[in-house]
Amino acid sequence: MTREEIIDKILELLKDEFEIVNPDLDDNLTEKYEFDSIDAIALLEYVEDFIASPLTQEEKKQAMEIRSINHICDFIEDVLKKRK
Repeated sequence: MTREEIIDKILELLKDEFEIVNPDLDDNLTEKYEFDSIDAIALLEYVEDFIASPLTQEEKKQAMEIRSINHICDFIEDVLKKRK
């Protein structure tokens, strides 16, 4: 899966599930869109579906540091590399 495909999927998800439309990839989701811990947990569930694999506790802890779409994409790319 390419980074572009990951970005497209994340943008679609943010639009459909969180009503975040046309965000900049480096926007701080918490500051600009009031993305809170409940949203982050929901996002992790979508990420697990997206990668078709449950996240480990350590990966979930790492994911809680995500602040932007680029961070989300980096995280997904790293997890997918580990799964291969």
